[in-house]
This record gives sequence, structure tokens and C-alpha cells, in this order.
Amino acid sequence: MGWAVGYDERWKRDIGYGVPSICDHPKCGKRIDRGLSYVCGGDLYGGDNGCGLYFCEKHLFFTEIGNAQVCERCCDGKKPFKPTLDLPLWTNFKLIDPSWAK
Repeated sequence: MGWAVGYDERWKRDIGYGVPSICDHPKCGKRIDRGLSYVCGGDLYGGDNGCGLYFCEKHLFFTEIGNAQVCERCCDGKKPFKPTLDLPLWTNFKLIDPSWAK
């Protein structure tokens, strides 16, 4: 089973390496995907130590807690950033691609 596309109930959005996105850091905008390589906490939904949002390599940091990279808010024990919206490219794909038909 692959993790190309899934759904995160907490953040109410699609996740997976097949989902194009941008970094969830509010001052970034770098294109990434919502795969495990970019998730805060390094595991599905953020695992035990992360918020489960998605960040570029510039906005993920190693800490002494666990083995995964986390965002600056999780490093500091603060509330998560507000997640970015889906890219229009992704929304359009879901609207017109036959694979998303009922």
C-alpha cells in the first residue's frame, strides 16, 4: 500500500506524497508535497512529537525529543501554525480528473 493520497481528519485535508502543496510556515511558500519527508514529527499525522503539518527542509529541525524533525512551534512547545490552503492545481485535479468521480 502506498501513501500517495490519504486524508488527515485533524487538519481536514488531503495528505501524501501525491498531494502538491506549499510549506505550512506562514512566511515561506516553497513548493513541497504532503509526504512523510515533509511532515512535522516524521510520521503519519505528526506521530508522537509533531503537529502533522508540512514544512520544507528550511523549516524542520532536529530536537532532543525523538528521532524526527519538527517545526519551530513544536520545538518551542507552542500551538501549531495555521495550515496552508490546498493549491488550486490540486483542487482542480480533484474536480476534473476521472479518478475522483463517485
